[in-house]
Amino acid sequence: MRMEREVWSVGFVVAQEASALVDLLYNQNSGVLDRIFALVEPNTMNQLRSLTNNRDLVSATVDYFKTSENNICRRFLSIVYQYCDDIPFLLETTLVSVAENGTGTNFHHTSDNDSSSPSQNVKRLRLDHLKSYTDALKSMVVQKHETVTPAVVKDIRLDDTWVYLRQRYPLRVKDRTTQPQASLDNHEGEESEHKVSVESLLKTTSRVVVLLGQAGSGKTLLVHCLGRSWAEGSFPSIHLLFLLEFRQLNLISRDLSLKDLLFLFYPTCEDDEESEEVFAFILSNPEKVCFIFDGYDEFRAKLTNPRKLESRIDPNKPLKMTDLLSGLCNRKILPDCTVLVTCRPRDVTDMFASPGFITCELQGFDRLGVKEYAEKYFHEKGDELKMKAVNLLIDNRHLLSMSHVPGLCHICCVCVDHLFSTDGAHSDLQLPTSLTQIYMQILVAFLRRFNRGGVSGTPLLQKYRTKIVEMSQLALKGLEGSTIVFMDSEVPPELQDFGIKSGILSRVKLTCEDGSSGYGFTFMHLTMLEFLAALHLMTSQNITESQLKKKLNLKTRWTTKTDPKSVFTDSLHLYVCGLAAEACTSSLVQLQVAEGATAWVRRRQAVVRNVLLGFAGSTSQTGPKIVELCRCAHETQDAKLARAVGSRPQFELRNIRLNAADMDSLAFVTAAADQNVCIDFGGCSIDLDCLEILPSFKNVDHLIFRSRKYDDRFAEALCGILSKLQALRRLDFISGGLTDVGAAKLARALEDCPHITHLNVSDNSLKDEGVKVIAETVSRLPNISSVLMGKNIISTDGVLTLIERMAACTSVQEVHIEGNKEISLSFSQSSDTMCENTDLNNTEGTKNLRFKQCNITVSHVASLCNKLKGFSFITLLDLSENLLGNKGLKKILDLLPKLGTIQEINVSKNDVDMDGVVMLASALCNQKNLRRVDASGNEKLVLWFDTSGRHTSRQLTLSENGIHVHKKLSLTHRDIQPADMTKLCKQLVKCENLLDIEFSHLKLSNESIEKLMLILPEMSSLHLLNLSHVDLSTNGALLLVRSLVDCQRVTAVELRHQAEAFIKFVPEKAEAAICKLTEYKLSKTNVEKLSRILENCPHLSELVLSHNLLRDEGVKCFVDYLPKLKISSLVSLSGNRMTQVGALDLVNSMNTCEKVVAVEVSLGVEDQSLIHFVQEHVNGKTLRLRECSFEAIHLKKLVEILSRCPGLLTLELSSNSLQSQGLYFLLDSLAELSTIHTVKLRNNGLVSEQIEHFVKQFTSCHQHRDIRIEEPWLKGNAVISLIAKCLNLQPHIKEIRVNRASINIITDANSSPSSTSIVHPENVSPALLSISFDGCEIEGQHLTPLTLPIQKCLALQDLKFSQLKVGQKGAEFFSAIIPSLLNLKSLTLDLKAAAEDEVETLVEALPNTSAFESLSLSQFVLGDRGAAIFGRALQSVPNLKSFNLSQCSGWTTARGRDLVKGLVQCVSLAEIRLDSVVLDEEGITILAQGFSRLTSLRSLSLNNIRVVTETFVNGTGVLCLLDSFKGFRQMEEIELESWRMGDGGTNELVKYLPSWTKLLKLSLSDNSISDQSGEKLLTALSHCRALQKLQLSKNLLGQASAAKLSQVLPLLPQLSELNLSENQFDPQGSKALCEGLMSMKALKILHLTSIGCSDLVGVASSLKHCPSIEDVSLSWNGCGDSLALTLAKILPLCTKLKRLDLEANNITTTGATAIAECLPSCHSIEVIRLWRNPIAKDDENLKDQRLNFSSV
Repeated sequence: MRMEREVWSVGFVVAQEASALVDLLYNQNSGVLDRIFALVEPNTMNQLRSLTNNRDLVSATVDYFKTSENNICRRFLSIVYQYCDDIPFLLETTLVSVAENGTGTNFHHTSDNDSSSPSQNVKRLRLDHLKSYTDALKSMVVQKHETVTPAVVKDIRLDDTWVYLRQRYPLRVKDRTTQPQASLDNHEGEESEHKVSVESLLKTTSRVVVLLGQAGSGKTLLVHCLGRSWAEGSFPSIHLLFLLEFRQLNLISRDLSLKDLLFLFYPTCEDDEESEEVFAFILSNPEKVCFIFDGYDEFRAKLTNPRKLESRIDPNKPLKMTDLLSGLCNRKILPDCTVLVTCRPRDVTDMFASPGFITCELQGFDRLGVKEYAEKYFHEKGDELKMKAVNLLIDNRHLLSMSHVPGLCHICCVCVDHLFSTDGAHSDLQLPTSLTQIYMQILVAFLRRFNRGGVSGTPLLQKYRTKIVEMSQLALKGLEGSTIVFMDSEVPPELQDFGIKSGILSRVKLTCEDGSSGYGFTFMHLTMLEFLAALHLMTSQNITESQLKKKLNLKTRWTTKTDPKSVFTDSLHLYVCGLAAEACTSSLVQLQVAEGATAWVRRRQAVVRNVLLGFAGSTSQTGPKIVELCRCAHETQDAKLARAVGSRPQFELRNIRLNAADMDSLAFVTAAADQNVCIDFGGCSIDLDCLEILPSFKNVDHLIFRSRKYDDRFAEALCGILSKLQALRRLDFISGGLTDVGAAKLARALEDCPHITHLNVSDNSLKDEGVKVIAETVSRLPNISSVLMGKNIISTDGVLTLIERMAACTSVQEVHIEGNKEISLSFSQSSDTMCENTDLNNTEGTKNLRFKQCNITVSHVASLCNKLKGFSFITLLDLSENLLGNKGLKKILDLLPKLGTIQEINVSKNDVDMDGVVMLASALCNQKNLRRVDASGNEKLVLWFDTSGRHTSRQLTLSENGIHVHKKLSLTHRDIQPADMTKLCKQLVKCENLLDIEFSHLKLSNESIEKLMLILPEMSSLHLLNLSHVDLSTNGALLLVRSLVDCQRVTAVELRHQAEAFIKFVPEKAEAAICKLTEYKLSKTNVEKLSRILENCPHLSELVLSHNLLRDEGVKCFVDYLPKLKISSLVSLSGNRMTQVGALDLVNSMNTCEKVVAVEVSLGVEDQSLIHFVQEHVNGKTLRLRECSFEAIHLKKLVEILSRCPGLLTLELSSNSLQSQGLYFLLDSLAELSTIHTVKLRNNGLVSEQIEHFVKQFTSCHQHRDIRIEEPWLKGNAVISLIAKCLNLQPHIKEIRVNRASINIITDANSSPSSTSIVHPENVSPALLSISFDGCEIEGQHLTPLTLPIQKCLALQDLKFSQLKVGQKGAEFFSAIIPSLLNLKSLTLDLKAAAEDEVETLVEALPNTSAFESLSLSQFVLGDRGAAIFGRALQSVPNLKSFNLSQCSGWTTARGRDLVKGLVQCVSLAEIRLDSVVLDEEGITILAQGFSRLTSLRSLSLNNIRVVTETFVNGTGVLCLLDSFKGFRQMEEIELESWRMGDGGTNELVKYLPSWTKLLKLSLSDNSISDQSGEKLLTALSHCRALQKLQLSKNLLGQASAAKLSQVLPLLPQLSELNLSENQFDPQGSKALCEGLMSMKALKILHLTSIGCSDLVGVASSLKHCPSIEDVSLSWNGCGDSLALTLAKILPLCTKLKRLDLEANNITTTGATAIAECLPSCHSIEVIRLWRNPIAKDDENLKDQRLNFSSV
């Protein structure tokens, strides 16, 4: 340690070494202690001997000598030194130092005059060795310092040279692209910095310090200055300091021990004994040893990962250099030594963050530093030149940005000196604009120095081309070989001379690994080496373009331990890019000797620029690479490239250091881009001087600063330039160190930034004052839109102050404060008019105030409300999560009238209990504008207010008591005690407005319900009581049912256990009431109690007791009470798990209760049981039994019940498994019961014989009976055989209909034919009038058994076969039966795949009797012969009234004319259907002429008529046909689809429409009707008041037609079907259509598919005015969720709607969910199609089977 000789205190030494002295003396023998005790005065000695513990005695003795006189202390230390054994070396050194500084004292001789012992001589010798080595070491360190400082311009003061000490959060390094970005949110990996002096780095020992700095920042100079300072005694705690250079360590390839390393580069000891003594000191006192390793960036290898090393390494063990250095830096060798390593920032990851590891970084020159350095450099050049040079460096942005690095500052000074020396100090001096251009000037300056002022007309580059080429080759060789020190043998003598004399090369002394010395050469700076290497790449003909491109890789500044090691500055690519600049072209040409040099150079430069353009087009570049790309673009000075690089919306820069050159480059590219850009600085270290470059960022509209290192100083520097950023609109200063002081400065700066729209200062250290000053300032900015100040520190008083400030701001729209988590302010852009507009639909006028988690208590309420008065209108006041309590809430309610208009107040989570809720209920009743209170659990509490009339002069005058205002109290998710229920209801009784009460999701005791029911009748304004999801007991539910009796206003009680439950009220006495009590467990006692309650309800219309587990006993009990109940409509007992016994009890209710008209029972999965009561227009009674599985005993009971049933009865038995014996008994019994007139047997497993038996028995009595039987086997041959047998067995059958697998047989009470004069034989069946077969898989070959039975049915009038596969057998069947059917009036044949000969056979058999009136032959393929026969046949049926030949074909045009000629002879025709028939022009003419004679025609269908000539399409045929319509006077239906008649045909048709006053249907789809003609058409239709169906799809109708339609529709009250699909209605047309739909009471079908309008919300809303609507299509219109949300509200009102098509719209899952939620209230809906919409079909809310997402 360092001791001053002038003033010496030995007691200080004792005190400093007290701990070591106690440890030493405690282990010595008593003789040593006795010698020491002799020095202590007697009184003190007596006190010491009282101590029994030996260590305490020794410690007290040492304490005594701390305060003793110097002589006594010195004698004490002399005894210690002479007589103690095993003295620690460090303590021994101290004792020797005391001896050297003492006078008259000799530690080496005892007071007994004993001669020195051998051990003492050894100690002395060891200390002498250490001192000698230390002196030699200091001498070498001083010599090294002198070798690096001869050219230093400016004196170095270590106490005034500053570095920034970094504290880094631990990093979890993965890769270079994700490391910095991932750490932003939690600041992981981000560094905080504070400034310390360089001198302080060695003041604290036993740590590892990494000194970072850019190349040229002065690291080497500073560590040599530290060494010099140590040698001068500045660091007394460091006894030995070793300064080693990595460039020297590169020369060592063999393994070395620590001892070998130290004595190789530093003074060798005289002998081994001396070296051993010195090294022993190092090993035993590592805390006194310091190692400085300079220039790790120049080390070729990387340090070994310490995890791969042993935990403790033997310092004597030879190791690889990387292992040895890693062991020292990572505390595995000499753990307590001090290590200082210098390197560039990118190499810091190689240090592996060892214990005690700290990082500091050298900062470059600021503006003042540049000025001082330049003044020193030019101080011998004369004051005038010095002033001009300094001003040039300071004023030129490019030179100044480069000069922030000391090394580059020196180069810039050399450059400026050269320029002035060459061109003189002229004002038009051409300055370099890039780093590369400066180096080019430096190169010329060096050449000029070598030229020694010689004058030559040849440019220096050209003159010394050869030397430059050799030097650049050497540089590239070094670059590629990672060599920075070139051995003497590697550099030719001539080149050595050139390099040394020009200053490009420097000579350095080297120590080889064998200890020998030599010399080598280095470039004057690494950057000069890289510049010359780049020069070689750009000028050498041997370097191909491919090789050149490989050198152009963008470097990242994010480094990882896996990155390859580089000894260079990674600036090569920058110099290559700089040489591609136009300004460097002439210099590159001078270095060429070949012809066409200029063209070759320009091609070379273009290659570089094209590579950079490719980089600019990539979107995957990270922040550091983007900065590098900007640097490259800046070096090229190419405007096109700068534009390409700058044309990106955001530059995201993370965790890198940005210097002035980087900022200058960013400014260059952003200014070149013609668009706004965002610069995001996240965790980047930025010198404050660099901020002065920001105003040159011309197009930056958004700046983001996010880092704790951005503090008040940073903010102050930023404030100085904010007003200069004219394009800036958004400023984010987040996650920083901003305090109130910095906020005040920032606020003042913002006053000069009127263009700012967004400000974010979240996550700083602002307090009340800082938040207030920011808010005050920004609220005055004319364009401000939003301010964020969350994650700061604001108190409740600060919140109130902020409210007061914002109340004075007319433009504020939202204030959101949530504790310290969020503070946000939103502003409107039109403050002048905002407060005047209070329309609730105008969001510009809304003001939302949210003050959550602000610790607002009752004491703050008065102040809060007083400050809120400043807001004229408040949409939302959110005070949730505060500490108001009941008292605070009461105070708010008391002060409400004094506040401005408020729409909503949220006071959730404020410790408000039930007393507070009661208080709110009172306020709801008494305060006119409070319309809703929502209290959920102990958390949610929201108040809504009615603001509809507050800002108009017209007050609410509809009724003074305000009964028109609807109010609601929601109290959910909490228990209501009986006392609270009483208090609550007593307050609600006072409400004079319509009132809804919601008590949902809570538990109510019976006592609470009794309290409620006691007061319920007094609530005269109650409209709805919602008890959904309430945990009610069964007795509690029965108490609620009692409200039907106690309160005459109750119209419905709907209670579903722990689900939806309501009690609904009407204003006056209810005419009818509904009671639904479901999913409770009702016992027999409960049923009796319920029945007794309902006995007293005279107006009950519907009773639902589904799913109550009544079982047979409960059902029997209820049926017994049923006659006493006054139910007018329905009873449902579904889902009560009854058996056949219970079902029969229900059936018996038809006998016991005369009002019962129908009973339905299903014991299957459906489990449905319904009882219907007498209704209008219902005759007889109906019994439906499904899946009952009756056994014989049950069937007997059923027959017995039926036999007692009065009146006509319809019996339906479905899916009942009946045994054969029981079945015959039932069938026979049913046949005998005369009261049964209709029997429906569906899927009961009946076979043919049983059906035959039943038909025979059931139809044997002479009365009207209807049998309907459905079995899956009733198809094809089986059904034909059955029908034939039935016709043979029963002559009374009047009508037979077979449809798919069902037969319907009707018998007539009169067995004789109704109208015939023919006498029939006994075996004829004269009663059959009609027989039809449709879709029952019948083929012609099946019909043979039916031939004879049909031939006997001479009275048959109607014969129909649809979808018949006729075949030859079928044709013969019809040929056989038709001639015998003399009374046949109608024949319908719809055949499949009939051959021509089969059709001809059929046509020849057509009836020609006078009774024949209707013929329908669909899908026939008639040949010419068939058509000719058909035409002749038509002439023989003059009474034909209906003719259908649709979809028939196969004839030639000539035979088609014959067919039409025959048709028009039937002058009695009332209906003609010729859809899709083929005719020629003459055939059309014949048809038109014939129409003029068919005056009885009422229905005409000519859809898609096909004409073989073009005249029909061109209009001639159309007009001809239309002209023939003028004779029609009784037209009821006309279909002319797909005529493409256009406007001409439409105008012709319009002439006749007004006269067709009986028209029921008009179909004109696909006719090219324009909007103008459509308007005329609709005008004509206004005369057709009976119209029911209108088809106008696939036309060109538009807004005009829609407007006319809105006028015409009200005139068509019977219209039930309207199809306007595939037209072009715009939003205005859609709006007009809505107006017309509002009057369509009869409308059932509305199709608006693809009408060219995506806004159909109005159409959907109008559906509520269409009570009959059943089918709606709004598909293919691109409608969004707004349509779905509207439909969700409308669908429950459409009680008959079955189908809704929303295919191919833009409805999302949100809209679909809204529709799904309303479906439980839409019982009639069968399907809603949602295919081709962006909906998540697997969403849990979309499970309703009626939602269809498929294409069918």
